[in-house]
Formats: sequence, structure tokens, C-alpha cells
Amino acid sequence: MREFGRSEEEILNELRSLWDRRIPYERVFSSMCTRPHPVAVKAFMLYIESNLGDFGIFPAVKELEDRVVEMTADMLNLNGFSGYMTSGGTEANIQALRAFRNLKGKGNFIAPESRHFSIDKAADVLGVEMRLVPLNDEYQMDVSCLEEMIDDETFGIVALLGSTELGQIDPLDEISKIASEHGIPLHVDGAFGAFVVPFLYPDFRFPEHLSSVSGDPHKMGMSVIPSGVLLFSDEEFLEALKIETPYLTTRHQYSLPGTRPGASAAATYAVMEHLGRRGYRKIVEKCMRNTRVLIELMSELEFYPAIEPKMNVVVFKTDEVDRIRKELMKRRWLISKSFRPLGMRFVIMPHVEEENLKLFVEDLKRIL
Repeated sequence: MREFGRSEEEILNELRSLWDRRIPYERVFSSMCTRPHPVAVKAFMLYIESNLGDFGIFPAVKELEDRVVEMTADMLNLNGFSGYMTSGGTEANIQALRAFRNLKGKGNFIAPESRHFSIDKAADVLGVEMRLVPLNDEYQMDVSCLEEMIDDETFGIVALLGSTELGQIDPLDEISKIASEHGIPLHVDGAFGAFVVPFLYPDFRFPEHLSSVSGDPHKMGMSVIPSGVLLFSDEEFLEALKIETPYLTTRHQYSLPGTRPGASAAATYAVMEHLGRRGYRKIVEKCMRNTRVLIELMSELEFYPAIEPKMNVVVFKTDEVDRIRKELMKRRWLISKSFRPLGMRFVIMPHVEEENLKLFVEDLKRIL
């Protein structure tokens, strides 16, 4: 650290210069995050100093968190569910499984092979066994293999509402039925899909046996990073996470981190209130429209989707994905690699415009 500080102007100029190294979101087709809505940014700045982990000092942020939880439950037709705002899907997945383990005892949990890597982190952090269910031809959990993996020490099952690689939805009704028959809590990782499915499939409903759901407003919810939500069907799951905090203005906490940005609650509340169902529906429709544009453009190059996209995530099979990604990166285009199936993976977020997709495909033609 310096002995004498530098001027504010000098530091900010340095930061602006560093910021210019980024790849603009308009050329990013790999990320499940996006540029936050302006109203979310304004609300975040208004509450920038607030700590949701010590909300006795900032009572408004707790009220805003409760409103976000209630609105998210309503959006997902999960009235009666309660929970709290997380830092995102990783914390939510760890916490859901931690609650299950604390209630049922140490043992094992089950997840599909397509799980997000945060599920692996949960197994490591909790010191428990993770059992992986193979996938079917549609890259969903193969339910025919699920029951044989359950034993007396299975304390939880994880299913996906929008897999990271393909945006695929596991057969939730069948998984829920098996979980219910064995008395096992079911967690649905909806980090990406929670803010897509209600607006793309308005008739979608979760199964009756459901213990917890996660969703990330900082993805398709257009909020700031970090912003996540974890919902539980019963207060007993929250109580299983309770930790006493005697030296704060609050008596206990449920979250994994102690200090939490109250500004995220303000930002998420602001953008959800501002957009409403109609606003989110328009955003999802735009993303799906551009997903179809990409599919059409890629078909002209004889690249075809591995499966029909269930949401705004699509993979085009190719053995040349590593070479293609490297060449695209030289041209400052970002796509990601899907491992199962092997191919080019695209996430068509709200920052993606049709014009940029056309420019991208023109560059792709040059390197094939």
C-alpha cells in the first residue's frame, strides 16, 4: 500500500482505462448474466451503504427483501413459500442442501449429471456424498435410473429448471413423485429458468411435492450482481439454517454470508416492480426471437441445434469447438463450450441484438 494517496481523478482515469479492456456485452454470447436494467442500478446506488446482514440499522432493506421473496413466489405460483435473498445460485444450492442435511442427517444426495458445478461445491462443503443420475437422450435426468440410487441415507434430490449447458428442464413431475414416495426433500435449481419459464410457458406449474427453488434476478431478472432468491415450502427448512447473531441488531441469520448487500434487495425490488409480468414477457420474447434468428443463420452454415431449445440457450454440435472459440476470441467474440453434447454453446441474453448476431455469423464464416 502507498504511503501517500493518489488523487481521485487519477484513480478514476486508471479505472476507466482498465474497464475499456472488457469485451462489450454486445459481443458476449456465453454469459447467463447481462447488463442490469437502469432502474436497478439507480436503486442499488441509493442503498449502496446498507447491510442486509444487520438490518436493524437499515430496516427498509429487510422489508424490500421480504417483498422480493413474496413477488418471486407469486411469479412462480408458489404462494406460501418463504425464504431470503442470496448472492446467487451457488449459495442457494448449498443452503438448500445444507437445510436438508441438517433436518435428515448426514448421508448422500442425488443430482443429474447435468448439474451446475455449485452442486459439486455443496457436496464438498457439506462433506457428503453426491450421486449422479445419467441423462436421457434429451439431456434430462433419466428418471428410470433415479430410484435405484436412493437408500436410507439419501437426504435430498436436486432437479433442474434450465440446465446450464442446454437450458433443459428435468421431468419434475416424475422426479417429485419418486421423492414424495420416499419422503425425500426436492430442490429445484432454477437459477436461470426461474425468470424465463413463467413468461415463456405460462401454464407451467411446479409439482406438489417440492421443498425448495432457487432463482437469480441477476440473470434474466435484469437486476444487479449479486442478486439471488431461495424459496422454501416450509419454515422448518429455514429454521434448519438459523444461526444466532448476539452482537448484531438482529438476533439470528439464515444466510451463508453474514454481511449482505441491502442494495441488491433494493435493485431487485425496483426492477421487478418496474417491469412487471408484461415487461419480463417482452424481454423473454425478444430473447427467444433472437434465439430463432441465430438458429436460422447457423443452419446456413450447416450447424444445427443439439436439441430444440427449451429457452434462450442453444448448443450447436461440432468437434471443432476449441479451434472455433479460439479464432472467435481473436475477433473479440465470446461463445462457450458445451461438453455434453460437445459443441458451441450460446446464451441469447437481453443484451444480444439481431444485428450483432448477423455480424457474428459473418465473422464465423471467415474462420470455417
